[in-house]
Amino acid sequence: MESFAATLYLPGHEFHTGVGESATARHGTPERKRTNGANLATEAVALQLVDAMTVSDTIAAISTPPGEGAIALIRVSGANAIEIADEIFRGKEEPSRFDSHVQHLGEIVGAEDQLIDQGVLSVHRAPGSYTGEDLVEISCHGGTLVSAKVLDACLRAGARAARPGEFTERAFLNGKMDLTQAEAVIDLIRARTDLALRSATEQLEGRLGNQIRKIRDELIALLAHINASIDFPEEGISPDEGETLCVRLDSIREAIAALLATADQGRVLREGVRVVIYGATNAGKSSLLNRLLGYDRVIVSDTHGTTRDTIEEAVNLQGVPIRLLDTAGLRASESEVESKGIACTEKSLQLADLRLHIADRNAPKPAHFNSRKLSEFNGQTNLPAVAAAESGDSNEIVVLNKSDLPEDNDWKNFPALRISCLTGKGLPELQTEILACIRQQNLRPESAVAINTRHRDCLRRALEFCDRAGAAMGEALSPEYIAVDLDQALRALGEVIGIVDVEQILDSVFSQFCIGK
Repeated sequence: MESFAATLYLPGHEFHTGVGESATARHGTPERKRTNGANLATEAVALQLVDAMTVSDTIAAISTPPGEGAIALIRVSGANAIEIADEIFRGKEEPSRFDSHVQHLGEIVGAEDQLIDQGVLSVHRAPGSYTGEDLVEISCHGGTLVSAKVLDACLRAGARAARPGEFTERAFLNGKMDLTQAEAVIDLIRARTDLALRSATEQLEGRLGNQIRKIRDELIALLAHINASIDFPEEGISPDEGETLCVRLDSIREAIAALLATADQGRVLREGVRVVIYGATNAGKSSLLNRLLGYDRVIVSDTHGTTRDTIEEAVNLQGVPIRLLDTAGLRASESEVESKGIACTEKSLQLADLRLHIADRNAPKPAHFNSRKLSEFNGQTNLPAVAAAESGDSNEIVVLNKSDLPEDNDWKNFPALRISCLTGKGLPELQTEILACIRQQNLRPESAVAINTRHRDCLRRALEFCDRAGAAMGEALSPEYIAVDLDQALRALGEVIGIVDVEQILDSVFSQFCIGK
């Protein structure tokens, strides 16, 4: 795997193309939207990151969830990890004599050799460990106090408490994985569906990172060609070669755009499809939520306005993660609490991927079903999300509840799904329609490769700079300008996998982790 340190960008030394220095280093062409101050700041950050990679302190943390369990796992990683193990472990031989990746039974002791617990310890020697450093794993009994005392013994012996995600961060810094693989660890932990699990597993294996590297290699080769034209202007580039460069750039742009197209699917895999259940009071919204969940999550009552706040629960619908939101019933209300609940409903509707508009078929059709304006509910609101339903918006499904009761004549021939939350009739058809709408909006994840929000932002910038480079080619601008834009695109692509000199990216990624991972 490409080492992180070998690919750091520094001003004037962005990459090695095999044809000499970069355009910036050779000709001093001013980069767009850049200042000397920014260059100095970038260089300072890069140097800080290099320093971070040489950190030699030893960290320790409890890697299993808090609370009682059969076993607790304590990890120690760093230059002194094995030395600390020698100090706190008593067995047939010292951990420093252990073969790598072999477990040994012994006693764990604290201050003044006071026995804490009997446990199993294994040594994982660098570089063949998770972090790439010497790593010690201690398995003890899973009591809260026991595991805390074992961790305290490690800290007393010279380790420091690890930050959230620091073990995986060290794995990244030591070249054990790229940044997309590090992010896949947390996706793997949080996966709720089989496809989300497969996506995280394939990303952990490097599938997304490999695609980014392929695009990046093509961009480097293209940039090398541009730099060659700058190095040897007397040679010139023939029109055919110019067209070839444009074709190569178009291929790169298409590859980036294809990855960007998976952004919504990635959001669905990680967060779920936002499905908002809304309608008038007492139409059966909470009953529908309970039915879709398969258990009674919300209190159901004949009293109007029972639900005052938005209630959210997750459900796996045929492999698609769904975030169901039950909302306050929409009506004109003088209650301050209920009015706040209705305001929350309006916000939820604006953010919904799909809306389930539910009504009582046993009652006359409300006026708002004719105008399709939310203002008919409360006399003051007209949401674009609801108004869009007038044009047959695929983001909304109209559901008529209480099909176990006679249907009012107002609903005769009205196009809607008819269900009964009491008997369950029509619910399979509703689930099928929900999945069809998700598929129609291209929200159902069909591919295991799906980018996250951070990847999307990086790829958007990369595509923007590629577009600018393409425009510069079309306008026959100086190669230096084209090189600057391609260099910026290269930097943006590098941010995806961590080949970049901006340290704050690491903080934003690893702060999501739990302590000990």
